[in-house]
Amino acid sequence: MNIENQVLGLTRLSHYIKDFLAKNEADYNGNDADFELLLQKSKVENQWFTIDSQKFALQQWADLLTEENVKNWISKYSISKISKRVGLILAGNIPLVGLHDVISVVLSNHIPVIKLSSKDRYMIPFLLRKWNEFSEGNVQFEFVEKLENFDAVIATGSNNTARYLEYYFKDRLNIIRKNRTSVAVLKGDESDDELRLLAKDIFQYYGLGCRNVTRLFIPQDFVIDRLFENFLDFQEIINHNKYANNYDYNRAVYLLNQEKFWDNNFVMLKEDDKLFSPLSVINFSRYSSLDEVKNFIAENEENIQCIVAKNELGLESIELGEAQNPGLDTYADNVDTMKFLEII
Repeated sequence: MNIENQVLGLTRLSHYIKDFLAKNEADYNGNDADFELLLQKSKVENQWFTIDSQKFALQQWADLLTEENVKNWISKYSISKISKRVGLILAGNIPLVGLHDVISVVLSNHIPVIKLSSKDRYMIPFLLRKWNEFSEGNVQFEFVEKLENFDAVIATGSNNTARYLEYYFKDRLNIIRKNRTSVAVLKGDESDDELRLLAKDIFQYYGLGCRNVTRLFIPQDFVIDRLFENFLDFQEIINHNKYANNYDYNRAVYLLNQEKFWDNNFVMLKEDDKLFSPLSVINFSRYSSLDEVKNFIAENEENIQCIVAKNELGLESIELGEAQNPGLDTYADNVDTMKFLEII
């Protein structure tokens, strides 16, 4: 395969996506109509994949896949001289979440053998066909219902599924990913603008991604109302039927159990030490010393995808509002996929 053509194809794909997103429906040509139809089909099949969520994911990828970004990324790695078949079991919790693995395999000069998630069946095949077209036929891939005849595997699933996958693929080179979530640490002097950025980290994709913040650390004297006031940009989230069902269920459980929680009619805050929280709920705790936070993070490191906080807190963190903007060199579960693909 010609990697120069592959990179050029990604750049063209980026322009193609940007052009589509910039158009009004009245200006669509035939290809644009096909693109829009796929978005609609994905939304019908998976109600979490709203048009806005899908277009947000597409915009993120279009912004990432510049020639400079891609070349800088792959320049850090050795490209395999021998092509291997790499099985990919993709997740489907948020739109296009498996695309990074596919691109990594192709640019490593391997062949992705792809088992799509039943929740995300349309957009990745469409984008791969376009990439191949823009690359003059230099992108090779396969879609399968069952993985067979492969040299290595990258699989993503729940913790229960991961145990099965680890056993099933124990004799193959593998990356097996499990459930993760993200945390945010507030210093206490955050502006309203910064708290509105935090809201993006929490509510984008309805909170379904591993990079969504589900656990907050706030100073002892932090006023909870400041969070609710700055979350209002996302209040329409409650109009999504599946999200509202989760909200109603969790609220009813807390009321029946007489558990204390704070509520603003579209999200609940609960003082709870647990890392993971139910959908529509954000767990939080108050800290008096940053060492308490660091200890919690160290104890839960294997389950934390990213930490959102101001740089001055001295944590290995990303800035508020950046959780859903990972770079090409940002890897799920912090396992370098490209390094893995070098050695198979």
